[in-house]
Order: sequence, then C-alpha cells, then structure tokens
Amino acid sequence: MEWQINDAQNLALIDREIGDYGFSPAQYEIVRRVIYATGDFEYKSLIRFSDRALPAGAAALAARSTIIVDLPMVQVGITSHIQKTFANPVYCSADAHSWSQKEQLSSNSWGIETLAKRYPEAIFVISQGKAALTALLELIESEEIRPALVVGTPAGFVDVDVAKQRLNDSNVPHIRIDGRKGSAVVATAIINALVELAWQAYGHDDEG
Repeated sequence: MEWQINDAQNLALIDREIGDYGFSPAQYEIVRRVIYATGDFEYKSLIRFSDRALPAGAAALAARSTIIVDLPMVQVGITSHIQKTFANPVYCSADAHSWSQKEQLSSNSWGIETLAKRYPEAIFVISQGKAALTALLELIESEEIRPALVVGTPAGFVDVDVAKQRLNDSNVPHIRIDGRKGSAVVATAIINALVELAWQAYGHDDEG
C-alpha cells in the first residue's frame, strides 16, 4: 500500500493513543489497520487471533490459494492489493449461482457452501451475518473442508456470538471479532494488512 502523509499521521496517532496491548508486532499491524479503517479503538479488545492464524494465512497467500469472500464490497476492497502482490484468485459467494431448493439457506450462505466444496482449502472471509459463517462452520465440523484461514467479522445481536464461539472451537486458523461488532470494512482491513505482512515476509520489499 502506498501510504500518504495523512495515513502516516493517523497511524502515528493510533500508536500514541492505543495504550498497553499484548499483540505480537504482526498482530498489532492488523489491529491498528482495523482501528484506522473504523475509527474505533474498541476493536483492540475484540479482535482475536488463533495460534496459527498469521503464519497459516501468509503461507496460503504465498501459495496463491483461492480467496472466497461473502460480499462484493470485500472483493473490490482487497482485489487491488491482491493483484499487486500474490495474484490469488478471489471469488464472491454472491456470484455463485445455484438452482438448489434449499429454502432455509440464504443466497450468500448457499454461495459460500458451493464455493467451499469447490475450494475446500481456500481462505474464507465472512464479513456479514451469521448464516454464511454457520454454513461454513457446518462444513468444517463435518470435515468436508479444511480452510487455510477463516476471517470472521459479522456483526449482529442474535446468536452471532454462538457462531463466533464455534469458530474459536473449530481448530481452524482464524481471525475473528468477538461480540456484536464487525463489518465488511473490518474484514477488508484485516485481509489487506495480512497481504502486506505476507508480501514482506516472503522476501518482497514492495508491491508492484
């Protein structure tokens, strides 16, 4: 990412105001990007990293694993970074058409299920609502798929915390937002920061 003076100033302000934290340097880079994208310091206490999340995610990006997202907004938000770095294919569940008669599945959750079965070891980014995350978790728990990484940031009030706890219990590398908060903006910030970290880690000085 090409940082402007204003970006650097805002990130420096976050560094001064964030206070104590227990993140590794790589984790902190993701946290500060989320705070910058949202203007919300509460994310410092809401973001969670599983033990293998960052190395697993970086390795999957470097291996050019497929990335599956649930919203066009996320796809648009990460594509520029991806194209300038690892050039992973990025698919959106909203574009995964199906003639299924499963009335209980939303189009997004069915799209996630369809793409997950096609790319069982992909990176999955679930940014909105619990239905798509629940559909993904059911495939993980039944051992039909084994994602390289799951980024789960859906907001909500009813049972979203249950789905996020299931993600925590899944033993799949993941980054999640606990509590009621979350959004596509958060998911986009997480992926873009991870892409830059992975690009640096695999011996590339800059993008392009």
